[in-house]
Amino acid sequence: QVQLVESGGGLVQVGGSLRLSCAASGSISSTSVMRWCRQPPGKERECVAAINWFGITNYVDSVKGRFTISRDTPKNTVYLQMNSLKPEDTGVYYCNIQSSSINSWGQGTQVTVSS
Repeated sequence: QVQLVESGGGLVQVGGSLRLSCAASGSISSTSVMRWCRQPPGKERECVAAINWFGITNYVDSVKGRFTISRDTPKNTVYLQMNSLKPEDTGVYYCNIQSSSINSWGQGTQVTVSS
């Protein structure tokens, strides 16, 4: 089983930046995909960025050009650099890893963008 621990959330003003980190422990498959997902208050969880073992990334339209997902494979760590933050980016951000055999979530980290 893979355990994920997120960090880096906090309170930031509109237009500011934050960098989230997700440290994974355990056996990571080369077929795994790691994702950052968020859950705004009172809304469904949505995944906003994903990266596979080879570094191929994918984003939802609402964060394209503002968020960047990256991974440090030797450190088993995934990052989410968030720039030009908006109030609608507020929510709990979760790290997720999926492969054919696992689907693990971290405990989440709160991001609050104030206007």
